[in-house]
Amino acid sequence: MIAIIVEFQNFFIFILLCLFSLLCHSLFFKKPKDSRSFVLPSSPPSLPIIGHLHLLLSVLTHKSLQKLSSKYGPLLLIRIFYVPIILVSSSSMAYEIFKAHDVNVSSRGIIALDESLMFGASGILNAPYGDYWKFMKKLMATKLLRPQVLERSRGVRVEELHRFYRSILDKATKNESVEIGKEAMKLMNNTLCKLIMGRSFSEDNGESNRVRGLVDETYALSEKIFLAAILRRPLAKLRISLFKKEIMGVSNKFDELLERILQERKENLEEKNNEGMDMMDVLLEAYGDENAEYKITWKHIKAFFVEFFIGGTDTSVQTTQWAMAEMINNANVLERLREEIVSVVGETRLIQETDLPNLPYLQAVVKEVLRLHPPSPVLIRKFQEKCEVKGFYIPEKTTLIVNVYAIMRDSDSWEDPEKFKPERFLTSSRSGEEDEKELKFLPFGSGRRGCPGANLGSIFVGTAIGVMVQCFDWKIKEDKVNMEETFEGMTLKMVHPLTCTPFFEPNLYLLLLISKFPCLILSFGAC
Repeated sequence: MIAIIVEFQNFFIFILLCLFSLLCHSLFFKKPKDSRSFVLPSSPPSLPIIGHLHLLLSVLTHKSLQKLSSKYGPLLLIRIFYVPIILVSSSSMAYEIFKAHDVNVSSRGIIALDESLMFGASGILNAPYGDYWKFMKKLMATKLLRPQVLERSRGVRVEELHRFYRSILDKATKNESVEIGKEAMKLMNNTLCKLIMGRSFSEDNGESNRVRGLVDETYALSEKIFLAAILRRPLAKLRISLFKKEIMGVSNKFDELLERILQERKENLEEKNNEGMDMMDVLLEAYGDENAEYKITWKHIKAFFVEFFIGGTDTSVQTTQWAMAEMINNANVLERLREEIVSVVGETRLIQETDLPNLPYLQAVVKEVLRLHPPSPVLIRKFQEKCEVKGFYIPEKTTLIVNVYAIMRDSDSWEDPEKFKPERFLTSSRSGEEDEKELKFLPFGSGRRGCPGANLGSIFVGTAIGVMVQCFDWKIKEDKVNMEETFEGMTLKMVHPLTCTPFFEPNLYLLLLISKFPCLILSFGAC
């Protein structure tokens, strides 16, 4: 949070904000009538005007919140300027809220910048729990992300996975180092592009670099977008719009790109059949359906793709990078995983998506990485109506922050919570599904607002990790990977991106032949 404040070029805005917060404090924090019957959650000591901001002056906000909870309790009332926030940091409190008050907290409550395609009023991410959100949720469940649809698009992901393998193989044969995040980014970008619009962005004309650049710009702006959304209502009264020029600059670039692609696709939609339709075709069909339950607009489609692309890229990339870093630091885990893959897949073909259900240790590795390094360490919701949680009164329109990071490192729920131990998710030890039901494990959120792309993301990460472990050994210059983390762009990232050198495994020589001579793929059984 402090990083954003420091970036304010005009300190006068900050002064105005403080003055406005002081004026509004009495209005927002008046005790309800008959307050003797209401018991608010406990609150740490605060300062006038800024509230608890001084306790949160850290880039690693999730860790600052974790420290607060460990000292004052798992359910806290804190305040940043005039904004009241309920902070939840235990699985039992999260369970109580998501199971008993799921509908009440099914809106994020962030007032978005209407015109922006990134997390704006037309997007699904910040859409209130209403007709539009329900329509898009149903469309994703039935036509965009359901298992049968993902199965039909498996060939797209196979092709990009082979491309990913060949890229690393080329560097291995040249003894060149690999920046895992960059290679994973290419894989995720191209795969998502093909799923969305049936083709990958071209590297030759710079289109791919432009798209990756827009995604990077969006993540760099996401904290500003969030802050602008949180403070939009009070600042609007002062006719101040934070970061609007920067946000709309990136949004307009996305708009120009998608407008051209959508217009081209709309002209060719009639020639498509249901089997050959990608996500863009499905949404264009819904757009043209006069009898649809909800009439979506051109802007809804653009905003959906921008948010889907952004949400599905960096999260998978960071999880893949964290996984490889943990395994390089824990060689026994990497060797055990390689042995499992070889025993199930063999040495004559690359790992496939259909192998994932038969690779429990790989699944355990992915879950343990998500536990230790959740892509989004905090979840943000809003109580639409007043309610009671564990006997405490929660006023309406109160922001809810669930510290996922703290919950998944809670010593009351996890043995050796700071250690990387995939074995904890094996069925013989403890059921991962049980942890999810108890909300001890919630990297994808929970309730109606849980991530709809969790299954697809697990496929991306599982196959990418599988290929890198199956086919290569990895060396780093240092003894250990530096695991220092930073919370930027609303995503948990490595301060020092993982760079290591791949070495081709001699016992997988057939895979080398397959990559050089694709005609051998059928002979050796690769997909």
